[in-house]
Amino acid sequence: MTSLTESPVAPPRRRPLAMRHPSVLVFLALLALLTIMVTVMSEAVGTGALSTSLTKTLGKTLCLCLVALAMDMVWGYCGILSLGHMAFFGLGGYAIGMWLMYERTRLIVVDSLAQQPLPPTPEEVRDGIATQIFGVVGASEFPPIWAFAHSLPLQLLAVVLVPGLLALVFGWLAFRSRVTGVYLSILTQAMTLALALYLFQNDSGLRGNNGLSGLQNVPGLSDVPQSTVSLWFFWASAAALGLGYVLCAWIVSGKFGSVIRAIRDDEARVRFLGYPVEGYKLFVFTLTAAIAGIAGALYYPQAGIINPAEIAPIASIYLAVWVAIGGRGRLYGAVIGAAVVSLLSTWFTGGQAPDVVLGPLRIQWVDWWTVGLGLSFVLVTLFAPRGIGGLIDLIHERAAPDRHGADLGPDQGALREQEAER
Repeated sequence: MTSLTESPVAPPRRRPLAMRHPSVLVFLALLALLTIMVTVMSEAVGTGALSTSLTKTLGKTLCLCLVALAMDMVWGYCGILSLGHMAFFGLGGYAIGMWLMYERTRLIVVDSLAQQPLPPTPEEVRDGIATQIFGVVGASEFPPIWAFAHSLPLQLLAVVLVPGLLALVFGWLAFRSRVTGVYLSILTQAMTLALALYLFQNDSGLRGNNGLSGLQNVPGLSDVPQSTVSLWFFWASAAALGLGYVLCAWIVSGKFGSVIRAIRDDEARVRFLGYPVEGYKLFVFTLTAAIAGIAGALYYPQAGIINPAEIAPIASIYLAVWVAIGGRGRLYGAVIGAAVVSLLSTWFTGGQAPDVVLGPLRIQWVDWWTVGLGLSFVLVTLFAPRGIGGLIDLIHERAAPDRHGADLGPDQGALREQEAER
């Protein structure tokens, strides 16, 4: 019998994130190594072994890895197959693109009007900017959505708020109605299609099919070579991916992560246990939309242009394919899938892959790449549901002894729960 004078046993301390998920440290170390290698080999400060275009490609790939992380959170962990996250990605690009285009055009207009005998008024400058930007769609006035395009802080805020608010409203309407499964996927795809069709119109305020261009010309950095600017964006993309990975790993590692995985596996049972299922799903959906917006804001200045075709539903389908090939339900799997497919796509569609001649049939990868991607998705779904990330799981399982379910203490079943969490 325990004495009253004995102090109560303290609850076990929660181990740090790095100890609970060693993959976080491994991922950050590999990301840091990649950043150092690209820096050393870049044209800006290194040996020049990597061209500026390849540095941009690697930077864009890191941004796609970040949006794949968001997709894995909402699909792989929460069970929501969203076919609209590339719409949030595009909205983040539009938000930063508006400031980039406005400020770059303002500098051009101010320099042009400076040649006049009298200094221009603010109204003349604003009218000149509007004519330069919207003359291509037959307009000469700023739409209301450009009210804050002159302010970089407000547009950076819009990068997070616009996708986040859209996801919040859409998710609240969908989740409170308890729309699940394929019906929810269709709804997210319909939202994406509606947004893309609206942006294709010239009166949408975002130049219709022309989109926003010249985004690689960052205002105030006209004297800085593109090789340096591309390296800066690569660093920013690497930092965003690293922080995003740590954030996602922290979220899925605790009780919150256990709940959303339970929602993925048996939503009705979690609701029966008293958890606010809709609140959990809405939080994940909104958070991942904001992450996708940040990824888009870093991607399109490196791409140089954004138009409504980037928001088409097919883009979100590609995103789901990346995550599935990499291995959903594993953060590193999403990153691997996005990186591998993105780089292979660049190689095949860039005309660098040699054609394959099979008798009278000639396979040109520029045209057949999407067929190969679709076939890969089917094969992975049927024969390797854990994706490329499953290979890492196999290595880990062989390295560590399988002790799950063993009695690790004097009592039957002792420490089973703690062991199962490892």
